[in-house]
Amino acid sequence: MRVLGVDPGLTRCGVGVVEGIAGRPLTMLGVGVVRTPADVDLSHRLLAVEQGIEEWLDEHRPEFVAVERVFSQHNVRTVMGTAQASAVAMLCAARRGIPVALHTPSEVKAAVTGTGRADKAQVGAMVTRLLRLSAPPRPADAADALALAICHIWRAPAQNRLQQAVARHTLNATKGRTA
Repeated sequence: MRVLGVDPGLTRCGVGVVEGIAGRPLTMLGVGVVRTPADVDLSHRLLAVEQGIEEWLDEHRPEFVAVERVFSQHNVRTVMGTAQASAVAMLCAARRGIPVALHTPSEVKAAVTGTGRADKAQVGAMVTRLLRLSAPPRPADAADALALAICHIWRAPAQNRLQQAVARHTLNATKGRTA
């Protein structure tokens, strides 16, 4: 499974591609950040994020895109920019027919470090270890993007089984039977 992880942001949008399957060693195929200048009009910043993500999609051809689910923050301006960058990533994937998965920050932290309360340094250290890198990816947005991809690779099989079970139950219930 090849996953593009996207840590959305307007100034720095982390991107990272990881390949592998749950229970096996994972391989980093690329990591980086799509940057936009803060003094540029919002529409042009979103366009730059789109162009950057499209380049990553062209180069790495992921099967899935994992995006950090936007959560409420105290700074409304920051959360709006994050949500807009997140929507751009989802739009780019949808345009190509690539499935998108949303993972909360605490889900990603728990998947990678074992605790949903891990800090950025702990996430970076575990990403480094899991991908057998010589140093943590910088900036932290890049490490977070890789963590998103890892989280999706590890969680997708269980999520797929759950969705299939729900679908079977729903189908049986509509036929007058229960699963």
